[in-house]
Amino acid sequence: MRKKMITGLIALAFVCSSFLVMVSCAKKQVGVSEGVQPTPEAKATVTKPATKADDDYAKREKARQAKLKALRDAQMVANFEAQSIYFDFDKSDLKPAAKATLKNKAAWLRDHVAYVVRIDGHCDERGTAEYNLALGERRAHAAKKFLMALGVSEHRMSGISYGEEKPADPGHNEGAWAKNRRDEFNLVKRW
Repeated sequence: MRKKMITGLIALAFVCSSFLVMVSCAKKQVGVSEGVQPTPEAKATVTKPATKADDDYAKREKARQAKLKALRDAQMVANFEAQSIYFDFDKSDLKPAAKATLKNKAAWLRDHVAYVVRIDGHCDERGTAEYNLALGERRAHAAKKFLMALGVSEHRMSGISYGEEKPADPGHNEGAWAKNRRDEFNLVKRW
């Protein structure tokens, strides 16, 4: 009986000492109250130190992301600039197709506030140089006025007339003239 009691006490002592060891080795959790963020110093102690390989990878990844963004931006600018609008002979009124194109351009400009646009008015070769310069200016102004009505700031747009000086098609027929009666759009990034 005495032997059973000693064995029981030893077992109890072993269980108690094991319990104490487990409790004393348990990780303490630090509670964060709502609305309180850990300090940057506290966060730094939790993260593992960066190695040179990690730094090199991060630099390469950052450069890759910057290159992809530049390519996407260049493609978006090229798509924007590729869409000209066209006019009827001796007119500066916007046709329905031109209005649809300008609506898309206005949406793009509202979403990309870092860009400004220059609207270039062009004419075909018929008419005097002075008349065509004035007509090209009216065409550029018509597009600018329409974009302003769609919420694009006047300060983000400028217009210029080239008259007949920069034809899209050097031909001397109605097909060429129709391509030359246009407004072109050129983007410049402000920042």
